[in-house]
Amino acid sequence: MILKILVATDGSKIALKAAKYAVDLAKQLNASIIILSVIDNRSLISQIAPVTTTTVHMIEPIEDYLKEAAEGYVREIKKLCDKVGVQSKTLITTGYPVEKIVSEARKLKANLIVMGSRGKSVLEAAVLGSVTYGVIHKNIKLPILVIKE
Repeated sequence: MILKILVATDGSKIALKAAKYAVDLAKQLNASIIILSVIDNRSLISQIAPVTTTTVHMIEPIEDYLKEAAEGYVREIKKLCDKVGVQSKTLITTGYPVEKIVSEARKLKANLIVMGSRGKSVLEAAVLGSVTYGVIHKNIKLPILVIKE
């Protein structure tokens, strides 16, 4: 029985499409939604400047920007849940997205993970996004619903 659905979002159009699907499903099943956004600031920082030249005063504004963006992503999905009466909670965390999605799903006892097929990663041309691919191949013994564009 599906009682908790974890929805992973990175703010992409396909993540929003997946969230809408999850909200509709939760409404039908009388399930709740956990809206998760993972800030992967390690990859962004390494693309901006080499680690040896990255200073704290450079990193802090980037982290603030990423957190604000993540808050916007989860807020948008929370509004969808509230609109149709689906119970939801939001969670923003920092780390490697594959690991965080899997660990949060386990910790929060989600019965289903819903995510988009591709996100905002540098691998836009890939058939399946690297985070989605990583979660699918983690062998977590949890159903994962992947929504295509």
